[in-house]
Amino acid sequence: MSLKLTYYAGYTITRCLSWLLFRPRITGRENLPRSGGFIVASNHISYYDPPLVGSWQRRQMYFFAKKELFRNRLFGAIIRSTNAIPVSRGAVDRQAIKLAVDAIKRGYGLVVFPEGTRSRTDRFLPAKAGVGILAHHAECPIVPAYVHGANRLSDCFWRRTRLSVTFGEPFSAEWVRSFPADKSGYQALAEQIMERIGQLRERVTGVKQ
Repeated sequence: MSLKLTYYAGYTITRCLSWLLFRPRITGRENLPRSGGFIVASNHISYYDPPLVGSWQRRQMYFFAKKELFRNRLFGAIIRSTNAIPVSRGAVDRQAIKLAVDAIKRGYGLVVFPEGTRSRTDRFLPAKAGVGILAHHAECPIVPAYVHGANRLSDCFWRRTRLSVTFGEPFSAEWVRSFPADKSGYQALAEQIMERIGQLRERVTGVKQ
C-alpha cells in the first residue's frame, strides 16, 4: 500500500513537534496489528487527539472529520489527502460508514472516538453505537486507546503533567461477531469498548471513571 506524500508529511511533522514540545509517553504499541485492517477506539478530549493517536501508529490511518470542515475546497482537499473521511454528525452517515469500512477492508487502520464528540472535562461521555456499527461491518480487531493530557497542552509543555497515549490489548474480530448485529448489540459493544478505555485510564492515572 502506498503512503500518500501529504499524509507522510503530516505524520512526520506531528510526531516531531509532539516529541520536541511535549515528550509524550507512548505505551502498548505492540498491541497494534502489523497487518490487516483494524480500528483504534480512543477517548476524545482535544482537537489534537486525531493526529496524536494517528501519528504514533506504525500503519497508515484514516479518520472521520465533520462535513463542515470540507466546505472550503482548499482545506477540504488538504484534509482529504491526509485520509480524513467527511461525516455528518447527529445521525448515522451511511456514506461515511461505507468509506471507512472500505478503507479497513483494504488493510488500513481507522481512528474512532466512541463518545462521538469531545468531552469538555476529563470524564468520559456516554458511548454511541457508531463504533459498533463500524466494527460489525468491517469485521476487524479493535484496539482501545487512552489519551491523557491532550486537553492541557500548556501543562504538558511545562511538564506539569505528562502527555500520553496508551494502547490496550485488542478485541478480536470474533469477539465483535459475538454481539447481535442490531441496535442493542452495537450499543453494548460500544459500551464494552469504553469500559476497556476506562481500565486503561485507571492504569495510567489511578482514577476510575
